[in-house]
This record gives sequence, C-alpha cells and structure tokens, in this order.
Amino acid sequence: MIYKIIPAFTLLALLCSCATKHSEKWESLFNGNDLKGWDTYLGPAYDSVTQKWNQEPIGLNADPAKVFTVVNTDGENAIRISGENFGGISTTREFENFHLQLQFKWGALKWFPRKTGKRDSGIMYYATGPHGADGGFWMRSQEFQIEEGDCGDCWACAGAIYDATANKKDSDNYVYDKTGALYTFSTISPDGRRCIKSSDGEKPSGEWNTIDLWCFGGTSIHSVNGVVNMVLQNSRQSDNGNEIPLTKGKIQIQSEGAEVFYRNVRITPITKLPDNL
Repeated sequence: MIYKIIPAFTLLALLCSCATKHSEKWESLFNGNDLKGWDTYLGPAYDSVTQKWNQEPIGLNADPAKVFTVVNTDGENAIRISGENFGGISTTREFENFHLQLQFKWGALKWFPRKTGKRDSGIMYYATGPHGADGGFWMRSQEFQIEEGDCGDCWACAGAIYDATANKKDSDNYVYDKTGALYTFSTISPDGRRCIKSSDGEKPSGEWNTIDLWCFGGTSIHSVNGVVNMVLQNSRQSDNGNEIPLTKGKIQIQSEGAEVFYRNVRITPITKLPDNL
C-alpha cells in the first residue's frame, strides 16, 4: 500500500495538532531523578589495545563503568549515555500505538571503535525478544537512527522487517521518497536493512534536538525538529521463517561509542495517525 504524503509544513501542523489533542495523556518515561522503569544492558566490551571485542557481555543491569547515569545539564536533569560500552537502556514496559517524543544532544566524548567516526546512538522501538540479538548489543526492533548527519534513517534489527517507498541511490543505499518504489528492508533482504531519511532536520552538535515518533498499526513516522524524514509501512518480524506483525515492544536507547544526553522522554497513546496521511 502506498501512502500519500502531504507537504512537510502542513504535516507538521497536523502533527502538532495531534500532539496537543493528546497532551493531557502524556506520560513521562524518565522521572528526572533516576532510571526507575528502565533496564540497562551492555554487550561485550571493546579492548582498544587488542582492537577486539571481549567474549562475554557485561550483561543485564550491570554497569560498572556507569555508562547510564542521570546528570544535570543546561539546568535540567537528563539521562547521560557515555557511549563507553555498546548496549542500551530499555523501558521495562512495552508499548503499541503511540506518539513518543524526546530531546537529545551530543556530548563531547567518543570511544573506540567509533572514536574517529560519526557520533552514533539510536531509538529502538517495538524492541522485543532477548537482549543482544542484534550484534550482541541490542534487541530485535526497528531503529530510529540517531547519528550525526543521519538522524531519521531507519534500520531493521535482528529479524525486524519493514517496507518503505524509496529511490535507489547506488548499489547499497536507498533514500526515502514518498513517490518512490516500494522496497522491503531487513537483515536478509537483497536491498539491505537501512533506508536513508529524505531530509535533514538535525541541529549542530551540542544543541538540543526534538525527536517525534508516531507508531500505529504497523506504520510509523520519523520526524526530527519538525522535519518529517520518512514513513515506514508493514512493520513485521521473521519468526522461524514466518512473518508476523511487529507492532508492540519496548523502547530502547542505544549506547554506541558516543556521549549523548536525552531528556523530556514522554509517550502518549494514539488511536490513529494524524489526518490526511
């Protein structure tokens, strides 16, 4: 099914209207004081001397290096993710049919093996199954990419599958386009598992960015600072060779080699996507 997309500025007005309608139902996922309601998971540590990953994961709710903490920055408490070890912090609860909103900004620190690369993190949604299923670090999920210059991209992780309209940029890359052909993205798809955002809304490093994610009935919308990046369709997963819906799960925020701060993490249930989509 191909979805008709209206101009970004009109869509933004509709989305803001939708958010206002549900504003009385917003629930904070971060209480501003501690990490209650969240689990941490860290995969194998990286040895910068041998340039190899350790064999065993650090594990669930074990964080000796204090990768995940609550700090005060810019006069407000935020979740600080140091990025020193790869892994994630995930809600203990699952969600479906929701609007998730949060703010993030990059810190200064970067770590091996991404010390010279782009700063990287991500919002994993519909996260389900065992920790570490994706690369030894993250859960099966759809990923709203948070990476310098790439915020709004989508990755299918550890058996997740989605469809999106796109144009083929080159042999390995597809860029979201509302008028493009419909492609399927997954770890086993010949088209790969990444769809690149259509437009860039990210602010310069060190400034706060607002992320909005709408998910309803297998369709999701990625938006960065009011710029709609893409629409995903038919979220599903491979289960013993069978495709079943992937429309409910936890929210997991990545630690992936870069210091990053998250604040004002909140969610509200929705009964439909914004009108005129």
